Amino acid sequence: MKTMFKEEEPIHLGHNVQRLREIIGIKQIDLGLRCNGWSQQQISKLEQTENIDDDTLEILAVGLGVTPELIKNFKEEKAIYNIQNNHDSTTYPSQNYHQTINNNDKLLELFEKFVNEDKKKTDLIETLAKTVSSLAEKVEKLKK
Repeated sequence: MKTMFKEEEPIHLGHNVQRLREIIGIKQIDLGLRCNGWSQQQISKLEQTENIDDDTLEILAVGLGVTPELIKNFKEEKAIYNIQNNHDSTTYPSQNYHQTINNNDKLLELFEKFVNEDKKKTDLIETLAKTVSSLAEKVEKLKK
């Protein structure tokens, strides 16, 4: 099976460190601080170096939060190819996003408001009934 990638190109470890650092989103100075307090210039020089010894690579890997093997085997074209080919078959999280809104507090507040209004109306009806009853008695007295 043929692949689209050239396997014969030498691995430039410095470029791999630089690209991984950029992907992770840290600056050279920050990586330097994570690597035993190295300066930004030291990191820049290492990123331009094709071959990096294993001890230095181990320190850089710890600073980047990756393994030395990842730095040694990182191939940007393969990563991009993998992302492009897997991107189309994924489902975006927003398409499956269902927000559950709990309106119990608002419903309780509305129910209490309804109960209070109902109580006021009931009190008003009782007051009106007493008034009507009182007026009916007065009318009866006046008829006699």
